[in-house]
Amino acid sequence: MPEEPKSIPQVMTELKELTISYAKQETIDPLKGLQRFVGYGIGGSLVLSIGLILLGLSGLRYMQTETGTRFTGNWSWAPYLITTLVLGGLAALAFLAINKDAKRD
Repeated sequence: MPEEPKSIPQVMTELKELTISYAKQETIDPLKGLQRFVGYGIGGSLVLSIGLILLGLSGLRYMQTETGTRFTGNWSWAPYLITTLVLGGLAALAFLAINKDAKRD
């Protein structure tokens, strides 16, 4: 016995439900996974930034206290320059690594 054809309102309701479930499946579910990925990325970069700042400060403090009279008087600015150059070099390496990955994609 053949099925009776569905009415137009019933077909429209099923189409609406199908469209909504498809949109949720293809947009909301991947965004939830992306949210976790971005959260870990932001957290990791924050922790890494704090660690590099503290490492730079410890290097600066080491140069100021443990090098004797080398960085005193007219050379008191040198530890600041060295620390800035080292941290700037690390930032440049990170920037180059990010750009290298972006060019591969």
